[in-house]
Amino acid sequence: MVLDKIEELLKKYDNGETSLQEEQQLKHYFTQETVAPHLKVCKPMFQYFLISKEEQFTKDIPLNPRKTYSLYKWISVAAVAVLMFGIYSQVNNSRSFSDLSDEELYAYNQTMEVFHLVSSKLNKGSANMNVLNLMSSNFSKGADNFTYVGEFSKTTNRLLKTNKK
Repeated sequence: MVLDKIEELLKKYDNGETSLQEEQQLKHYFTQETVAPHLKVCKPMFQYFLISKEEQFTKDIPLNPRKTYSLYKWISVAAVAVLMFGIYSQVNNSRSFSDLSDEELYAYNQTMEVFHLVSSKLNKGSANMNVLNLMSSNFSKGADNFTYVGEFSKTTNRLLKTNKK
């Protein structure tokens, strides 16, 4: 009767359904000298639980703060300061076209002409790419139609019963 109760408790224990009182019954059973032969495999586990319950960690853990944390904090503060200074200097240095000298206006106009030239050439190149895409799609359609020709050839060979190998 007791063995049946222990086996039932072990099944519940494996499923995680035991109460604390039932676990105490299991621990008490497995600390005895006489344990059923088919349950001896569980005895070391429960003995380990009893031994590990009494263990204590006695080594002191030093709690010294790291110096690197404060270093990272100051680096991040410096990065934010540099970023804010850069934004502030850009806002204050914004000028209009009327403030530019003749040389600066000439350089600006030349740069804009180059940008327009490059832009127009890129647009012409993209138009040529559209022609290549059209040709590629037509080539794909032709390849699909070529497979129909191959099927037609197989069918006529079957009808004429000529096997060419």
